Amino acid sequence: MATMTGSRLSYEEIKPKIGARVLNPKGELLSGQLTGELLALLEQRGVLVFPELHFTDAEQIAFTNALGGNAREITGSEVFKVSLDESINAKVAEYLKGSLYWHIDGTMNTVPIRASMLTAKVLAPEGGDTDFANTATAYEDLPQETKDRIDDLRVVHSLWRSQFYHTPEPTMAQIEDWQSKGEAELPLVCRHRSGRKSMVLGNTAHYVVGKDPKESYRILHGLREFATSEPYSYRHQWKVGDTVMWDNRTSLHRATPYDPYSGRMMHRTILDGTEAWEEQ
Repeated sequence: MATMTGSRLSYEEIKPKIGARVLNPKGELLSGQLTGELLALLEQRGVLVFPELHFTDAEQIAFTNALGGNAREITGSEVFKVSLDESINAKVAEYLKGSLYWHIDGTMNTVPIRASMLTAKVLAPEGGDTDFANTATAYEDLPQETKDRIDDLRVVHSLWRSQFYHTPEPTMAQIEDWQSKGEAELPLVCRHRSGRKSMVLGNTAHYVVGKDPKESYRILHGLREFATSEPYSYRHQWKVGDTVMWDNRTSLHRATPYDPYSGRMMHRTILDGTEAWEEQ
């Protein structure tokens, strides 16, 4: 792994197609002087790892704000406590079960969040790693004939479809609740202001508009399988105090299975969105 040093930012690439480990100390990161370089690196690498910084909540909020604003979480607070324990997240624990499967956050939103940041507070004794996959570098490596075939396709995303991954035999009450959260039709290939393209995939991707169901499944699952294959994926094995940030527009992610009552706790902040899935 080569170590890169710019004028101020110091980092090493984790894999050729995804990830960078940022080596600057906490004080330099909180100064705000590295914002431009960090955002450019995030755009380029998809996932940034900050080893064992041990951010307090106040420091994580300040760092998030310095990078472009801290969007309010679904709970209304600036920090969301990520736990599958229903005694902690009674209202959203069921939905968080979907985090165990490849997904992109905010596919129901016109403007998705720019990025997410997790800090590890308590680890599970077993499991609880986080997998990431870069759908921009994966798209770049697709054969041109595949790009030509998928570039103009559209996909219906729905939260209720994603819940069937963990609850294949739901009650009618569950189905009605899930379906009340809406759905959205998005481009399969998202075009970014930077000129890059990425694929919008994951467990909310329900079906390709205008395609036979069998063909739709082959397209969506085939692209997901390619995008999450070894060259484009990275598994982060957490240490307490690690912080990881990922570009939500170009990164699939998932947690590996763990005991919901193990005490595992991550604190999340999110950056405000800057680009709609479809720019007018």
